[in-house]
Amino acid sequence: MFLLAPLRWALKIAVVVIVGLVAYFAVTLVQVWLTSRQYDPRPAQAIVVMGAAQYNGIPSPDLRARLDQALLLFQQGYSHLVGVTGSKEKGDVYTESEAGARYLEDHGVPARDVLEAGGDDSWRNLSELAPELRARGVHTVLVVTDPFHEDRSMAIASALGFTPFPAPTQTSPITGTATIPYFLKEALGVGLGRVIGFQNLHALG
Repeated sequence: MFLLAPLRWALKIAVVVIVGLVAYFAVTLVQVWLTSRQYDPRPAQAIVVMGAAQYNGIPSPDLRARLDQALLLFQQGYSHLVGVTGSKEKGDVYTESEAGARYLEDHGVPARDVLEAGGDDSWRNLSELAPELRARGVHTVLVVTDPFHEDRSMAIASALGFTPFPAPTQTSPITGTATIPYFLKEALGVGLGRVIGFQNLHALG
């Protein structure tokens, strides 16, 4: 009888922990979803484009949607500096940032107004771009990515000392039910990043 008491307490604690984790994940998922619906462009010192796939120097539909959004913001005068990010997969000739820079320059953005940085995930993309932004005196940034990726990208930008504003692409090819696994992944990433730090989360990856 006495041996069962500690077991009951252990089970109660386990249930409380599990319920707490589920609730934390659910709240984080809602926050990620709410952020995905925010579009609040305002004058900033730079536009930051999060990387996505490219094919032999040609932006994928996802990357092109992000670049088109950055191009629109640039043309509307929200900022006159664009940072493009992303590395390359094994065997690729071009990095995502190179493909992005070429695309923007082909559409009228002066090369002097484009910064490039390559990384293999969101943390590295922004952390490698950060020194170049700071060298230009940048503190405020418009973050351009897919809506589901906006919350984590802004959180990383904040962790690196920038003040981010949401400007997700309005033409993402990933829509409807196809976004569900992306939202779940982002909620997990944001939730863990808040607890252990986004740099540490990158190290675990």
